[in-house]
Parts: sequence; C-alpha cells; structure tokens
Amino acid sequence: MTATSSTFTPLRSVLYMPSSNERALEKAKSIPCDGLILDLEDAVAPDAKESARAAAAAAVASGEYGRRTVTIRVNGIGTAWHEADIAAAAQAGPAAIVVPKVSSAAEVHQLVAALEQAGAPEHTKLWAMVETPVAMFNALEIATASDRLTTLVMGTNDLVKELYAEHVPGRHPLLPGLGLALLAARAAGKAILDGVYNDVKNAEGYLAECTQGREMGFDGKTLIHPGQVAGANESFAPSARAVEDARGMLEAWEAGKGSGVVTYQGKMVENLHVESAERTLSIHDAITALEADQA
Repeated sequence: MTATSSTFTPLRSVLYMPSSNERALEKAKSIPCDGLILDLEDAVAPDAKESARAAAAAAVASGEYGRRTVTIRVNGIGTAWHEADIAAAAQAGPAAIVVPKVSSAAEVHQLVAALEQAGAPEHTKLWAMVETPVAMFNALEIATASDRLTTLVMGTNDLVKELYAEHVPGRHPLLPGLGLALLAARAAGKAILDGVYNDVKNAEGYLAECTQGREMGFDGKTLIHPGQVAGANESFAPSARAVEDARGMLEAWEAGKGSGVVTYQGKMVENLHVESAERTLSIHDAITALEADQA
C-alpha cells in the first residue's frame, strides 16, 4: 500500500507478542506500537499451541487494541499446527495473517486459497515472512503472487542461520538479501518490514540498525521487546525538519507553477521531489492520527 493512499497505515513498530502469555496480551493493549504480531510459532511451546491459538483469536475478537494493526502469526506450511492455525485465525479476522518461511508464489497461492476456504474476511490480508536464500531470489514472484498479500516481513535470524553467517554490526552478510527483498516489495507496491534486533540491552546498536533500515527504505521494523518501540517509532517517522521541508517544497511548487524552473532553498524542484514530499506528509498525517487515537 502506498503512502499516498488515504488508507495508509503506519507500520513503524510491529511487536511480536507470545499468544501463550496472557499478561503479555493484556500489556500489549497499552504499548504505543503501530502493530502487533500475536505469535503462535517460535514464541509458543508445542504443548501450548492450542491454548495460544484460542487466546490469539479471542484477543483479536476483543477489539481492545485500538487502531493498532493486529495480526496473528501462524505456524508454517507443513507443520502439525498449520491448518488449524489458519482456520482459527481466518475466523478471528485479524488485520493480517503472518506466515513464516514463505518461499514461492505457489505457496502464496496455497495460503490465499486456504484463507478463502476458511472464510477469512476481505480485510484479513496475508503477510509473508521471507527468511531463506530461495525466498530472497523468489521475492518478486512472492510479492506479486496475490493482491491479498500486502506485506513482506524479513526473517533475519533464520536468514543468518541459512547463510552460515554471523550477526555483526552493519549486517553486511545480509545486505544482498535485504536489498533483493526491498527491490521486490517496491516493484510490487507492497510494504516491507525489517527483521528483529536480538540484543535488547544494546540500545546503541539497536538504534543504529533502525537508522540503517530506514535509510535502506524499510517501512518499519519487527520487534521483540516493548522497550524497542519508541526507537522504531522515531526512526521510521519523518523528522520535524523533513515535514517542514516537504510543506515548503509543495508550497514553492504550487506558487511556481507555469513560471518555468521552480526552486526551494536554492535547489531545483521536479515532479519526483513533489511525490516524495507528498509521501512524507501522508506518512506524517497517518502517524499523527494513529498517535492521537492511542493517547
């Protein structure tokens, strides 16, 4: 979904919450994140899968999370819990169902068919996690496989494992994969979320990775701890200076129409700059509305 759409939804901070933890689900109602992923996969032990599934469905149905984008992450295709997860999540009707380790367009088609068969409402979209080398190479076919798929989610921990790489500052082992997925998302007009940062005590490293993700072009970041929310919200929002410049550029553009070359602060303004300025203001307005609702 483009930022110029009137229905644009900020996804600066998307927090994983274990659905097996009742206290975590309750706390999530007051965390100022843009989105939540109620997890049935990695954060839930096998013997707690069924109760977590019921808890996630109940949380979605409660309507107590305000304007946060509430999603459910199911267990992956081929696992013992996948089909029951899909059925329960589809009936609960979250904003999206997040599926791990999606590697092909065929899997997207399979998932969309399963959602439709399970009676998922139209507003329940599909978010595909891309976290393997083959998914990086197939990112464009994944992103364009269905209109129901709206978001790619980077699974950077699994990608590091699959590459036999290491978690290092700057993430240079991951940059080719991150770049491929970003190119695919932008070519397809879909949102894309950066992967998690594991060391919750390393605030400096975390903020540096947020800055890197924003500079690369990610829409936001997936998070594993509530303490990471504020940093992502600030990093992936237009700065006050960027908003001021966007408004000034648009004013200069309107004032200079038909007069030849338009400039703002000594720099030439072209259509591409106008589109970027409009996108900045759309994001700013959407964030302002979301934060006002959460206040």
